[in-house]
Amino acid sequence: MATQQLSPAPHAPAHPMAKPGFGKRSAPDQEARRGRDFVHLPRREAAIASYVDRLPDGADISIKALAREMADYGQCAIGTALRALSAAGHLRRVRRPVEDWEGVRWVSLSYFSRTARSDAWWAAFLGDNVPQSGMDEPVPAEETAVRGYDALARLGRTAPELALSELECKALAPLAGEWFRRGATETQLMQAVALRLPGPVGYPFGFVRARLEKQLPPRPPAPVQGRYVLECTGCQAPGTAESLPGGLCRVCRSVPYIPQPGLPADIVRGKAERLRDSVRAHKDARKDVRTGGGRVGR
Repeated sequence: MATQQLSPAPHAPAHPMAKPGFGKRSAPDQEARRGRDFVHLPRREAAIASYVDRLPDGADISIKALAREMADYGQCAIGTALRALSAAGHLRRVRRPVEDWEGVRWVSLSYFSRTARSDAWWAAFLGDNVPQSGMDEPVPAEETAVRGYDALARLGRTAPELALSELECKALAPLAGEWFRRGATETQLMQAVALRLPGPVGYPFGFVRARLEKQLPPRPPAPVQGRYVLECTGCQAPGTAESLPGGLCRVCRSVPYIPQPGLPADIVRGKAERLRDSVRAHKDARKDVRTGGGRVGR
């Protein structure tokens, strides 16, 4: 007997991932996964929550992506369900500043928790994430003034024609210290003051002061305050935990819930009755065959 060669069933395509840094994030300290995690939700919301719960971190759980992957639901249904999941404490959308060599850019994240959380829990979780801006805390002016004095005192060794007295160094120390408060190095300060001298300097104090003032570097951008900015799950409007109860703005909270469409009750009852009649007739026919009632004579 020939053996039939069976090819393995094709795997379903993996759910798409978001761009690096974006997408789903799992909230911490969740309870273990169980079969009844989302029984408190309507059927549609439970199905979508269960699907999202099993996706890896970094998965794209935008409305468009979920609608493409879940053929039973369109974008409108997905959007309504995500708002319901947010109100139930399972979902929060946030933006986060990320600094790189190009500056600060914002990425969008969606935190999901199979364990329903209160507004207070979400506020504490998101509020406890202190930013790592990559920038040092501002140095006190007194410390930078001391550095400024030391740098000016060494200036005469680099450029003898710019040598300053002790009193002159003390007078210019706060101005030189401001360079350090703005992130400049001593080498940068020295180059700005001493390079490309116009010729003999008759008044070193005035010359150094003028260059320190004219070439003072700009103030660095203020460190980003707060690691996360909470967004409305429905429309992505930014807000605070107080202004977005349930993760939703006032407008999105006022949108009526759209339940999963179904047949009217009378039609459902009619279909159920016809199904019961069909099952009953089938059982009666089988009973007739077993008892000989349906046997054909010779």
